[in-house]
Amino acid sequence: MSSQLPQEIEKIAPEEIINTLQSAYKVFQGEHDQLDDLLKNGGQLLRKVTKRFTPTQLIVGIAVVASVAVLVAARAMDTDQEEAA
Repeated sequence: MSSQLPQEIEKIAPEEIINTLQSAYKVFQGEHDQLDDLLKNGGQLLRKVTKRFTPTQLIVGIAVVASVAVLVAARAMDTDQEEAA
């Protein structure tokens, strides 16, 4: 028998993911007043995710998100340079 108490895991609602993505998009578009919402929504989502995934899954997930962020930023810079030319 396991002596560990069952840990109740909060479910991740689709609205939480959508709110986080919307906030991120708005900040990316230049609405810097949305940064507080992004940090709040992202923090809540991250707190729930850390309880569900193993450390390896978290590391891989963060690496994927970081890679996508770098690609999006590079693409945005290329677009800005093309518009300036």
